[in-house]
Amino acid sequence: MEDSPVLLALKMDQNCGDMLKSDPGASGVGIGNFEEVGPLDTDLKPRNTTWLQKADLLFVDNPVGTGYSFVEDTKLLVKTDEEAAADLTTLLIEVFNRNESLQQSPLYIVAESYGGKYAATLGLSALKAIEAGKLKLKLGGVALGDSWISPEDFVFSWGPLLRDVSRIDHSGFEKSNSLAQQIKQQIDDGHFEEATSSWSELEDVISTSSNSVDFYNFLLDSGMDPVSLTADELSRGIAMKRYSKYLTSLRSSVGGDGDGLDTLLNGVIKKKLNIIPENVTWGGQSDLVFTSLAGDFMRPRINEVDELLAKGVNVTVYNGQLDVICATKGTEAWVEKLKWEGLETFLSMERTPMYCGNDKMTKGYTKTYRNLHFYWILGAGHFVSHSTIYVFLVLLALTVASAIMSFIHGCHVLVTTSNNYIIITIVL
Repeated sequence: MEDSPVLLALKMDQNCGDMLKSDPGASGVGIGNFEEVGPLDTDLKPRNTTWLQKADLLFVDNPVGTGYSFVEDTKLLVKTDEEAAADLTTLLIEVFNRNESLQQSPLYIVAESYGGKYAATLGLSALKAIEAGKLKLKLGGVALGDSWISPEDFVFSWGPLLRDVSRIDHSGFEKSNSLAQQIKQQIDDGHFEEATSSWSELEDVISTSSNSVDFYNFLLDSGMDPVSLTADELSRGIAMKRYSKYLTSLRSSVGGDGDGLDTLLNGVIKKKLNIIPENVTWGGQSDLVFTSLAGDFMRPRINEVDELLAKGVNVTVYNGQLDVICATKGTEAWVEKLKWEGLETFLSMERTPMYCGNDKMTKGYTKTYRNLHFYWILGAGHFVSHSTIYVFLVLLALTVASAIMSFIHGCHVLVTTSNNYIIITIVL
């Protein structure tokens, strides 16, 4: 990484926290900061719900090539989840080993979407660094929200799910399953780039058969949700970039009165930072990041989750009911493939309904056995971080290790919301 500058943007108020964007090509310094949890929104107005009320945030554009970070030689772009995890572990070592106060509380890694693959690999990488005495912290747990852990199981879930909710008919179902079988064979043969190409083809088939269902909420059509892919991208058939672009599409359609993240980050913010080279454009290499990871995009990470469970690490899985791309049906399928010794007991247990405050309407269900925890979130799509119950979900994610339904005092949390990695110290 010596020749690969990575931008760190730090805001210190209370306790120390780091935020790294981990969706292939999407920026935490831009999206995570101005769109989700930072002190200012895209109009540079104060955000009442900023996580700075509870923590200090450090935003990091990672993998290199994301956001403001860049490479002068494209060979330096990461090609695997392991490489990205190694870079993140190096950063954790640099941050935590220099600050004894940060070492006193456990680190929780919470991830959504493709970030779930990073979370699993990062969890193992960080754990190994801890065991080797290189990283001074305690790993408290890993949470995977609507996470792309097993691409095979997800593509097989699309046809049945969309047929059941009347978004595709029998013909669309047959076409979907046929391509899913092709993807399975390619994955089994280790032809992951070919599987990525077939995945793109399958998304086009689904879009055509369903009249452009929103892959992140099956109750919507693509383009209806400002957080999902823009309509012009669909018309050009750029399915290959859909998964990487669903958040970066906010750069040109953020809503409100702002001019978009492109204008903001390449204008006033770049000038304010005064450290970005003139020839570097925010988000200028994002497509290269996704392309570089194309060979790993369809690679499953079930074994990594199994290894975390075997090592006694708390693993939390949560999924939005309305998600398509990482559908609950697919998540349940890969969980059932785990070799963890407690799986049989876990699967045989009854679920417990969840409520929010005094509201008696069922918001979801939960099931817990030993160090595996599963949450079914009703009414939420892929973008759980944008739902009204997100704070409730974070509450759950932070407390599974202690089984106490309140925030843990002084815990460090690595949260991936829509693939934004955030290390946060929360003190209430």
